[in-house]
Amino acid sequence: MGRIDNENMEKVDGIVQTILADYGDDRAINRTELYNQPDKSAILDIIRKLLKIVYPGYYSDRVYKIYSVKNSLSATIEDVIYNLDRQIVIVLKCCGKYPDMTEVELAEKASEITFEYMSKIPVIREYLDTDVQAAFDGDPAACSKDEVIMSYPGLYATSIYRLAHELFMLGVPMIPRIMTEHAHSVTGIDIHPGASIGKYFFMDHGTGIVIGETTVIGEHVKVYQGVTLGALSTKGGQKLKNVRRHPTIGDNVTIYSGASILGGDTVIGDNVTVGGNAFITKSIDRGTKVSVKEQELKFK
Repeated sequence: MGRIDNENMEKVDGIVQTILADYGDDRAINRTELYNQPDKSAILDIIRKLLKIVYPGYYSDRVYKIYSVKNSLSATIEDVIYNLDRQIVIVLKCCGKYPDMTEVELAEKASEITFEYMSKIPVIREYLDTDVQAAFDGDPAACSKDEVIMSYPGLYATSIYRLAHELFMLGVPMIPRIMTEHAHSVTGIDIHPGASIGKYFFMDHGTGIVIGETTVIGEHVKVYQGVTLGALSTKGGQKLKNVRRHPTIGDNVTIYSGASILGGDTVIGDNVTVGGNAFITKSIDRGTKVSVKEQELKFK
């Protein structure tokens, strides 16, 4: 940018004052109290460190020697506990989760949630181990489990979902959604942290998959790219909050690319196979194979 003469400097000052004055209204997009909102960069750092804890040796810093891995993980766990506790305090305040609590009581509640969450890490690792196995077993292109862990976007999105889901279940606002939307932005896979997903879950390719908040998915489920497990309609907006809007998927179900399964009353039974591009708004009995009949190709 070139030098600004006096006349243009006056224009700059005028623009600055106009924009600053605009912050004085009550728009929802205004948030000038920087210390009363969660730090997104801190939350992303927590994700990175949680992945180190969940997958030791895969996401760990290479500067550490083998003999110091446990010491490194101990320091990482303590770091996550400290920083996660701080962020939970902030979101409990700014979201008004417990409006009748004092500052001291909020801090105590945040610590209680943090310790309970960290105690669930072994269970999260147990589930993720089955997801790695499902990806390896379900993809003939997978050369090893190492390759699955290091490179599969579906497993990355599932990992962050499982980490976020436990926070969601503990009633932590905002942070779980920041976590899963980060995974969404990186992988193109959109899983709401409120969804319930069983063991041995595998998203093949993954891009464009959408899994809504009240979706329930059983065990040994395989989902291909472009699948939507969504709501029939969201026109009701906030009136639909806490209403069951998304489908239930049974065990041993395979859903091929481009399929849409919609509605809170829609139940897909065990051992069902849903073909590509199917559009389903009604329940499907167990053991059924669903396919789109005679799609017509036209050539000119």
